[in-house]
Amino acid sequence: MEHPALDLSLDAARLTARLVDIPSVSGGEKPLADAVEHALRALPHLRVDRDGDAVVARTDLGRAERVVLAGHLDTVPIADNVPSRLDGDGILWGCGTSDMKSGVALQLRLAALLPEPNRDLTFVFYDNEEVAADLNGLKRLAENHPDWLAGDFAVLLEPSSGQVEGGCQGTLRVLLHTSGERAHSARSWMGSNAIHAAAPILARLAAYEERRAVIDGLEYREGLNAIRIAGGVAGNVIPDACAVTVNFRYAPDRSEEEALEYVREFFAGCPISAVEVDDSSPGALPGLSHPAARAFIDAVGGEPRPKFGWTDVARFSALGVPAVNYGPGDPNYAHKRDEHVDTALILDCEERLLRWLSI
Repeated sequence: MEHPALDLSLDAARLTARLVDIPSVSGGEKPLADAVEHALRALPHLRVDRDGDAVVARTDLGRAERVVLAGHLDTVPIADNVPSRLDGDGILWGCGTSDMKSGVALQLRLAALLPEPNRDLTFVFYDNEEVAADLNGLKRLAENHPDWLAGDFAVLLEPSSGQVEGGCQGTLRVLLHTSGERAHSARSWMGSNAIHAAAPILARLAAYEERRAVIDGLEYREGLNAIRIAGGVAGNVIPDACAVTVNFRYAPDRSEEEALEYVREFFAGCPISAVEVDDSSPGALPGLSHPAARAFIDAVGGEPRPKFGWTDVARFSALGVPAVNYGPGDPNYAHKRDEHVDTALILDCEERLLRWLSI
């Protein structure tokens, strides 16, 4: 069977370009997953398994510690930015360069270059990260094969500009419904305006003061914001329903239940007819006090930062595996038409990771 060729002897920067040139928009990862599987099965020191378009490879050397290195194969839709393009300044342009085929290239290089690493390694390549959570390949692996994800520490090679980002925020999205009574707008006194009833909700949000939580020396900032308002019937009708969608990004020392309870208490007294949970994902504690995490930080250097946003480190956290984000991509260019990555940073991260797993 023909597979797109992946030459793992290429350095991580050139391998990134090859990965970008194999399109893998969410739901269409199979050609790239096939190529990854084919390349890994050629390495005799690895056991390789597959579930759908997720590929997992691992060493079994009996080391005292196991590290999981994970990355997703999919990208957002291509925006006239494939194939890749390398400019004279060493900047590689193309869909997925930052998020996160440069990180995947690092995984593949480590798999090829480290037949006898100082820790046992598990390499996880998964599908459908950029779409709905119920399609997420890492979620599927956690449900179908949790033993494949077992480890003492995990690194998710999401774009972090070559800096360690600990844990991640949790995210909660709720719809706050208000109700009223329809009437002709020429006789508005005969009705009750549900959009006007949302005013106290907005006033409460405007007065919100963020909480800051310090965990493992990292300061997480919380945010509570209206992100959408829906209401209205027609140009001459007093609306009888309105919904304010609110997103709460919370520090990982709160559970999902505590986050929802906070939101309910925050809006207590507002004329809300119902609170509807639209989306909820827990955060992940950074776990930087874990010995494996400390060794990783010492090896790659830099000052750890909190992760503002949600990533799949939360799935490892739920499995009891402390995890961090670390990758060469710049998150500010993820999903953009002008997505790019500095190849010098890819090579620097490659060197640091090799040192961590070799010494």
